[in-house]
Amino acid sequence: GYSVFAGVGERTREGNDLYHEFIESKVNADPHNPDPSVKSKCALVFGQMNEPPGARARVGLTGLTVAEHFRDQGQDVLFFVDNIFRFTQAG
Repeated sequence: GYSVFAGVGERTREGNDLYHEFIESKVNADPHNPDPSVKSKCALVFGQMNEPPGARARVGLTGLTVAEHFRDQGQDVLFFVDNIFRFTQAG
């Protein structure tokens, strides 16, 4: 299955840390050191806190669209949003 993470109002550093943790744990492939045995299994969508509310609201909806795409391909999907409070503020 796949995981889809929508980071609504996240800081750039937090997104960067999460991305590198996924590479270290081999959840996602490392683009700088390709290992054919590691396939990316997580999609990350981010909208920073300094962006307008409409742009941040679209992050959650974009993440949902990505999750629906994997679902439509018959894959198991885990969709998670951080921070749902900021998502409701933006929308």
